[in-house]
Amino acid sequence: MRCIIVDDEPLAREAIELPAEDFEQLTITGKFNNAASAAEYIENNRVDLIFLDICMPGTTGLEFAHAVPKNTLVIFTTAYAEYALDSYEVDAVDYLVKPVLPEKFKRAVVKAVSYHDLLISEEKSEADTVEEDYFFVKSDRKFVKIGFTDILFIEGLKDYIVLQMTNRRIITKMTIKSVSEILPQRNFMRVNRSYIVNTDHIESFDANDIFIGKYEIAIGISYREKFFEEFLHRKNNR
Repeated sequence: MRCIIVDDEPLAREAIELPAEDFEQLTITGKFNNAASAAEYIENNRVDLIFLDICMPGTTGLEFAHAVPKNTLVIFTTAYAEYALDSYEVDAVDYLVKPVLPEKFKRAVVKAVSYHDLLISEEKSEADTVEEDYFFVKSDRKFVKIGFTDILFIEGLKDYIVLQMTNRRIITKMTIKSVSEILPQRNFMRVNRSYIVNTDHIESFDANDIFIGKYEIAIGISYREKFFEEFLHRKNNR
């Protein structure tokens, strides 16, 4: 599981990181001292679990937890036990009071790993079969074969995605992050928070937009540099 730690106190971040290293299921991919930095990281990276302090300057942990992706799990860490009831409003996996006791930390991690396994199983059932050139998605009570080359772009709409094909649109229950892990990276790029494009279908682009047939798709500010570097590099090396 890919995890991040969000706490404004350096010693508190270390107090979570050290015991987390004892669990082979956990990989700490980032440490942040405020919610804004963590939110920016999550926009561009998959995060399975957040160890999240509640009392922080600016956006509090509780406020931040309401905005994290549905399938990102949260374990709250705080020095104030009275926040325990509030933590259940955002379906937190567990609530750890500082200083965190080893047995309680272990219990919370085991619970998070179990929940994560269930979420992975659910996501895999949405994309039942993935092959080299196609995959199946469930749409309108049946499974539909989707050829990678037929996809123009993919739009994320909360817990659903819209697959815009050359001759039809398919809507299925799946997150844009989960479908990005299925797509061949040589052909697909995420260009803003809600869109993934098939680079083989790009007809033109400028500093702000990509044009695929009649469709115009904005290039997000935080994705712009990566798009220009990677897209041009791919085309020059084909």
